Amino acid sequence: MAARADGVGRDVFEGDFDVDKAVIDALPVRTGRVLSSHAYGMWVWARQAKITVQCNDEKVHYFLKVTTGENDKAMIQGQYESDKAIHEVSPLFCPRPYAWGQYKTAGTQYYFLLSEFRTIGQQPPEPIRFTQRLAECHKKSKSPNGLFGFHTVTCHGKATQSTDSWDASWTGIYSKLLEHALKSDQGTHEPWPEYDFCARLVVEKCIPMLLDPLQSGRRVIKPCLVHGNIWDENTATDMATGEPFVFDGSSLYAHNEYELGNWRSPRHRLSSKTYVKNYKRYFPASEPEEDWDSRNLLYSLRFNITAGVLIPGNNYRDFVFKDLKELCRRVCPTDLAAWDAQTHGTEEAPSQDNAEDTEEEEEEEEEEDEA
Repeated sequence: MAARADGVGRDVFEGDFDVDKAVIDALPVRTGRVLSSHAYGMWVWARQAKITVQCNDEKVHYFLKVTTGENDKAMIQGQYESDKAIHEVSPLFCPRPYAWGQYKTAGTQYYFLLSEFRTIGQQPPEPIRFTQRLAECHKKSKSPNGLFGFHTVTCHGKATQSTDSWDASWTGIYSKLLEHALKSDQGTHEPWPEYDFCARLVVEKCIPMLLDPLQSGRRVIKPCLVHGNIWDENTATDMATGEPFVFDGSSLYAHNEYELGNWRSPRHRLSSKTYVKNYKRYFPASEPEEDWDSRNLLYSLRFNITAGVLIPGNNYRDFVFKDLKELCRRVCPTDLAAWDAQTHGTEEAPSQDNAEDTEEEEEEEEEEDEA
């Protein structure tokens, strides 16, 4: 790969984004000349650029992402492996990643990801085709060993996830994911006894009571390749093809419904019930179907807890506490009532039947809203 150099031997291109020699060496086009590198798009955890290369009579564009802080290597490697896995299943649904690596410039600790460039259109994409393509990716994917998990650590933003293990039990894998998120949460915030009690109840009782039935008796769930952190800004419509696509993967092989946990939060446009409703048309709820909303609430905890760790000064933890307590109220109300009686002096514990009745009423109200 040729590059124009200045008087002291540094590569010079048109544009406002410096490109390290490690990136030049990683470009898949072996002949040609780099024309430009321009900062591109909005970014949160890393800088981004569009690189243009002249190759014979054709201009080829690449997307470059360069990290700027802690957990950089895990974040970039995890995204590369995630996007690679999704692209292999559904090439139109995720840009092809070409390479990842570390800058060669002395004194830098920057890591980069180089991938196929796509022009971003509508974000998020319209719900019907997007949820159809997502469900197709989930259905077509196949775990390399038939187990849940992933072969490397992936990240939600800059927060690592304990994805690098394999287990036949989805209960086991999700327990690790949530416990890892809670450990990060507790290391970031001051002690909160009631929050910690509810979190412990969720791990010890709610997770097995809600997830074990998915794989009990004759029930089987397939380990599906999930993106792992779909929100408004890492989904888009490809301006060239009109097809929806995803990027910035945080993948693992999981219960497909886990993907929708991040859509429960009202902070996302994807939280519109239209997206969930359409997805369930293409990939119906797992049995027991009546537990779908509680499972969705359970899955949302991993995303919201991590968001509370990543974004200082937010009030996400208050919302997480309400969700923890609501899940305990639905699944193990007696344990929650005993804690309340001990700490607040409440009198009567709600019965399990009352908790189930309340959940059914909430699901009926949700169905009315969707109608």
